[in-house]
Amino acid sequence: MGFRDIWKEYMKNSSLHGAKFIVDERYQHSERFFWVVCVFASWMASGLLIRASLDAFQNNAISFVVETSFLNWKTHFPSIAVCETKNSDKIQEISELLWGVEHDFTLEEVLSEITYFRGESYHLVHECASDEPIANCLFSDYIKYARLVRSDCSRTLKECQWNGERKFNCCDYFFPMDSELGTCYAINSIQTENPKKMKMPMISDKYSGPGRLTMEILTEANIYILGEEDVPHLVTPKSEMLAVTPHISYYRQITMKNIENDPETRDVNVAQRSCRYPDENILDVHESYSYSACSVQCRKDAQLKICNCTSHLMPNVSPHLHCNISGLKCLNEHYEELSIVIPKWSSHGRKGVVCDCLPSCTEIDVSIVHDSKNKGGNHQAVAQVEIELSALPTERYKRNVVRGRLDLVVSMGGTTGLFVGASLLSFVEILYYFTIRPYGNFLMKKHAK
Repeated sequence: MGFRDIWKEYMKNSSLHGAKFIVDERYQHSERFFWVVCVFASWMASGLLIRASLDAFQNNAISFVVETSFLNWKTHFPSIAVCETKNSDKIQEISELLWGVEHDFTLEEVLSEITYFRGESYHLVHECASDEPIANCLFSDYIKYARLVRSDCSRTLKECQWNGERKFNCCDYFFPMDSELGTCYAINSIQTENPKKMKMPMISDKYSGPGRLTMEILTEANIYILGEEDVPHLVTPKSEMLAVTPHISYYRQITMKNIENDPETRDVNVAQRSCRYPDENILDVHESYSYSACSVQCRKDAQLKICNCTSHLMPNVSPHLHCNISGLKCLNEHYEELSIVIPKWSSHGRKGVVCDCLPSCTEIDVSIVHDSKNKGGNHQAVAQVEIELSALPTERYKRNVVRGRLDLVVSMGGTTGLFVGASLLSFVEILYYFTIRPYGNFLMKKHAK
């Protein structure tokens, strides 16, 4: 049985609409040509619709809507991170320990730049990287000196209170977080050293009202209001952080909007939904993914590429990759380039760290409603800080899956069924008639002989 005979048998018995009329010799050539045109047109229409379904599945699988059923929500207070920015007393104490009471006070500036490194190191470069460095300069192992100076949690935070009623020990809930700004202390964050430790139940709903957190800060520090997966970083806008100093009382009122995700969003690949969940991590600087963590990764990669080393404060980096004096000089020279993050599509002709980072699927939108500070209201050597939700959220974003994999299968099955009468078994027929059926015919003929 030749291929032509197999083809004819398949076409005569196929469940595909119109196929049998094409090979049936009882019909005139014009009739058979008519059916060829009809079948071809049906397959073309089916192909175009399937292509449109695939395109919609790839590019428009997700939709955003705004929900307003706010009465049923339980709003989690955002993560608060406290990062020390200056401690003159500790700088002086460690300087006397390292170099004695009678030391060059320029070394204190050098030690301060190392401890609170922000990408620039003017005194270190000009005093220690020159042809004639001053005596007792620091040339390497900078992370050791930074850890000597920076305050631990008990010397950073003194007393915390939730909703004006429940006082608690700050350091029971504020855990260390390594960042490119050094060690910070954060509450309600999954980026801390041990995110599974007990968390403060800071929930706001229609029964408790808007939440309010009060803290006493013992040093000069920057306070960051973040999502639980976000981290403080070098290019955080100044308007989004609160710089505090002792003897001053600060009050900040905020609003926040969450993003709720349809459970089926997990089944949609990252490229289609254009976001990553925190546990879908591709970074090595932080344990969980976020846009801010990704920007830190971009800066680390750029530092390695340009200077062959990284900042000594860069988290989760092997000590042998930390910059020595020549490396910090290189970082200082390229400060402007390394301190700007630009998207991949706008990198032509612009200086900056090219970052092709996706947002987090669970990020929050925090807006500042009101800021105030009272310079004369606090006579203690602490900064009193109060952060409060201005009102319970009335809106939140919802990410819905409008075209999942099942929708794609149903759409393609309906299209092929409508235009060509095909089902999954129709394609099994092809395999059957061109492989199993000829072998069966051969055995039957052999048996008959």
